[in-house]
Amino acid sequence: MVLFAAAAGVALVLQTRDSIMDEARQLTWGVAHTFANAPGTLEAMKSADPTELLQPRAEESRKESRVDYVVAFDPNGFRWTHPDPRLIGKHVFAQREGAAADRPITQTYEGSLGLSVDSTVPVYDTGGRTIAGFVSVGITVDSVNEVARDQMPQLLGLAGGGLAVAAGGTALVSRRLRRQTRGLDPSEMTRMYEHHDAVLHAVREGVLIIGGDGRLLLANDEARRLLELPGDAEERPVTDLGLETNTTGLLVSGRTVTDEVHLVGDRLLAVNMRPVDPDGGPAGSVATLRDTTELRALAGRAEVARERLWLLYEAGGRIGTTLNVTRTAQELAEVAVPRFADAATVDLLDPVLRGEESPGPGPEMRRAAVHGDEAARSLYPVGELIRHVPTTPVAVGVRRGQAVLEADLTASDDWRAQDPQRARRVLEHGLHSRITVPLQARGVVLGMASFWRSQEGAFEEDDLAFAEELAARAAVAIDNARRYTREHTLAEGLQRRLLPRALPDHSAVETAHRYLPARDGVGGDWFDVIPLPGARVALVVGDVVGHGLHAAATMGQLRAAVHTFSALDLSPDELLGHLDDLVTRIDSAAESARGDGEGVTGATCLYAVYDPASGVCSLARSGHPEPALVRPDGSVEYVAVPGSPPLGLGGGLPFETAELTLPEGSRLALFTDGLVEDRDRGIDAGLRTLSDALAHPGRTPEETCQAVFDALLPTRPGDDVALLVARTRRLDPSQVAEWEVPNDPASVADVRTEVTRRLRSWGLEDVAFATELVISELVTNAIRYGTDPIRLRLLHDRDSLICEVADGSSTAPHLRRAATTDEGGRGLFLVAQFAQRWGTRYMARGKVIWAEQSVHGPAGEPDGAVADALLDQWDDTGW
Repeated sequence: MVLFAAAAGVALVLQTRDSIMDEARQLTWGVAHTFANAPGTLEAMKSADPTELLQPRAEESRKESRVDYVVAFDPNGFRWTHPDPRLIGKHVFAQREGAAADRPITQTYEGSLGLSVDSTVPVYDTGGRTIAGFVSVGITVDSVNEVARDQMPQLLGLAGGGLAVAAGGTALVSRRLRRQTRGLDPSEMTRMYEHHDAVLHAVREGVLIIGGDGRLLLANDEARRLLELPGDAEERPVTDLGLETNTTGLLVSGRTVTDEVHLVGDRLLAVNMRPVDPDGGPAGSVATLRDTTELRALAGRAEVARERLWLLYEAGGRIGTTLNVTRTAQELAEVAVPRFADAATVDLLDPVLRGEESPGPGPEMRRAAVHGDEAARSLYPVGELIRHVPTTPVAVGVRRGQAVLEADLTASDDWRAQDPQRARRVLEHGLHSRITVPLQARGVVLGMASFWRSQEGAFEEDDLAFAEELAARAAVAIDNARRYTREHTLAEGLQRRLLPRALPDHSAVETAHRYLPARDGVGGDWFDVIPLPGARVALVVGDVVGHGLHAAATMGQLRAAVHTFSALDLSPDELLGHLDDLVTRIDSAAESARGDGEGVTGATCLYAVYDPASGVCSLARSGHPEPALVRPDGSVEYVAVPGSPPLGLGGGLPFETAELTLPEGSRLALFTDGLVEDRDRGIDAGLRTLSDALAHPGRTPEETCQAVFDALLPTRPGDDVALLVARTRRLDPSQVAEWEVPNDPASVADVRTEVTRRLRSWGLEDVAFATELVISELVTNAIRYGTDPIRLRLLHDRDSLICEVADGSSTAPHLRRAATTDEGGRGLFLVAQFAQRWGTRYMARGKVIWAEQSVHGPAGEPDGAVADALLDQWDDTGW
């Protein structure tokens, strides 16, 4: 009220001042017009001395009209009159701003007496055509404010009186309200009213107040709507309102309940009730009603969405656990059933199943997975090739890359065109709804997945998005498995071609082998049995670190290199030295070509040479585990072979060879580290287990391999494993004949005689001529060009006859073309013609020239004409 009174007072002051200003304008306007039009004013202005005539009249008019000045001035602005005589004759400044000079004007401006309200009127002559002068009448603003100040006490008194009346009225009203509201403040009353109004009309929750006698005291608008109450429901018993029996019983019971759901018409209402007892009066209760019908529906949809999201999350972990296309397809079907569908099928293109690139949508697909309830048995079985009719919705959907919903199969005729009889069986088993989704990964169709329902409700449009998302995730996993299958197939094919398909049957050893690829794919482990001259045999096991195509290709390089170096009949340490140099060169070339290209660093190798004539086994290794030796009595030991770094890492250091004599019937086990070491078992424990598996006398190599794998390996180890077991044999002494040859050409005839006698005892008379010729040439050359000691050895090994001539010289013979006039140079050529193969083997001191013949070869001497023609082409003068 104080603020109101102050505002009213200020408004009155301003209004009064404005009123006085209007009066000042009207006063100056009237005085100026009156003075300008008064008789004698025009004549005085036209007289010779206007000031003398106009000054007295102007001062008289100023005093009578109570204005501050009456000023007359000529058209040029020079004053004729002024209250201050000193300003007469002076120029009038700032006159008539913003107005025409020939029109009256009223304005407020800063004049010689201060800020004034001024009215200026022109005085016309010659019938209004020319201006003889101007009359300006004004009153200062200070004079106006003085009038307003004189009226201010009256205004303030009026405002104070109004304030007093208002304060008294407010006090009386407040006192009466306090009595009627039992002391509540007005703010509390306002809040109670607002709450009451909101409860009755605005709250979207029904409120009922029920008295202790069971009468309805209050029902808000929402309660009337939810319960469909009549207009006169208040003050009536609840039992007369026509509600459901259960709802009526709850409302009149007065008990406390929380969110008890009642069906009222087609609504589900959640009812909350609390008893009240105000001020010890009659008991009653308050009930609130909340419509949960839509909430239940939304909650159901939200729960479905939550389950779908959780299923997608599970699908990420359950689909693609293996890099197997068929297994991945089966995992998709198992994820979808039963939480999304009652049956699920997955069809894939044949190239995808083989790991090849998908050719795109095609009419033929092969059933890769089926999973579901009993009704799933009516569908195509796994492995069957399905040719889709191009007009069926499924074929159209796959061709377009879109999911197809068939909500009611019983009402759809298009899908029956695929196979009417099977379609009838499908419907008889209860399958009534289907969604088919193309399996697309990286823009390529791999196949399709179909989801069927037989027990739950039909699929809806909302289910399409989930089916597409599930199929998209599965398609990526299937494509990854396809890519792995393709790479794995290529690697396995390459490895099968690089590994020996069958080990040679050799008189020196009886062998058996095992190779098991790792669960992550093929690797670089390899083994080999290489026949060597002199009935000897080389046993090789190697390992290239890593898996996949690179490891398999590297393994093939090393295996080919070992075969090449073995053909040179090198000792184990020399062979590994050459192999180490080769790996170093390959690594250097790879680094130069690609900067960070993959070499073969990390390869290991164990190379052993066994001689059945002496029983001596020579071994060397490069970063590889030591072999296990099983003696005939079953005792097991690991052969102490000097260790060296892996191939390519030795830095040119020499390798060392270990030699030991093996009893006949000994078993030598060569293996890679994957056999004895894995993540769950250290190498020491693996070696102990291997010893236990080997420590059984009398086993064949095949039985030994099986026992070792049964004892040490799971079905799919973490690293690939190669195992080679060789049981040694010895040549019978009767199969070996040796002679010391004197360094005398005359002794050649005696040697031929001894050889012929031994061949006769072996029953090899048919090859006697060729053998005598070969021995004559080799022994003669050793006597002529070699050094002592000279030895001759004959080995009869199955179908082969091996002649070896050793001497102390390291000079090796070479085949050369002999000129027609040369006396010699054809002996080595004759050896090459009569022997299947021949060569040179170097020893620690000296060399061995050997020639191998077949005991089933042609007998007698060759045709002379043919022999001479051939001999003319070669020269062995290099001997």
